[in-house]
Amino acid sequence: MNIFSKLFRSRDKPMNHLGGLSFLFGQTAAGKAVNERTAMQTTAVYACVRILAESIAGLPLHVYVYKGQGKERVPEHPLYFLLHDAPNPEMTSFIFRETLMSHLLLWGNAYAQILRDGRGRVLGLYPLLPDKMEVSRDSRTGELYYTYTRTTEENPNFVDKGQIRLRREDVLHIPGLGFDGLVGYSPIAMAKNAIGIALATEEYGAAFFKNGARPGGVLEHPGVLKDPSKLRESWHAVYGGTMNTGRIAVLEEGVKYQQIAIP
Repeated sequence: MNIFSKLFRSRDKPMNHLGGLSFLFGQTAAGKAVNERTAMQTTAVYACVRILAESIAGLPLHVYVYKGQGKERVPEHPLYFLLHDAPNPEMTSFIFRETLMSHLLLWGNAYAQILRDGRGRVLGLYPLLPDKMEVSRDSRTGELYYTYTRTTEENPNFVDKGQIRLRREDVLHIPGLGFDGLVGYSPIAMAKNAIGIALATEEYGAAFFKNGARPGGVLEHPGVLKDPSKLRESWHAVYGGTMNTGRIAVLEEGVKYQQIAIP
């Protein structure tokens, strides 16, 4: 290593996690596994993502050129149709921007593949799934490159499945909040415990009302039962669930029901 390589070292590899995969995808304090897709089952997360994504997608998007002290719109620019109308034959500009914004809000990064012709002119933009993208730095040149893992048919421009290396100039990357300015952190990972509590609360509430909005109880029998599970199952079949709420129980052979209070 010469003196110039010591003075002008390239930046470290971009990082998009804190504390490894256990931070991103581990169990929450509430015991629920939270990721970007399960988080969308929370009404608050879904509503926030939907409102923000649709609001950004609905904003006017034009191409301008600066002239002197001002600027003017140039609808004849080659990029105008791609950005304003349709970035690719499969989606409108609204859907494209809505998709990228939802990726940014959930994963902290939004990616799109840039298709070019032989002269380098942009022909189309296709969204790429953030959870299948990895940002790396070439140890020899110091240049960033992107590795996309394709396992399904979500992108028609990739013929082969597996890992595909993309140059930096072929990827539109919009990073969210991050510590290196290159890769954003997942907002869902940063708030996974709060989202986990919401998911656990909904699951507990659903189970509570499924049981007739009654807490659990204890059946006391004066003798010894050969098969306690049959008594429990028959009791639950007759008196469990919301449809059986308010039914009168008939207890035989000295059986007593002791209700457990809600903690």
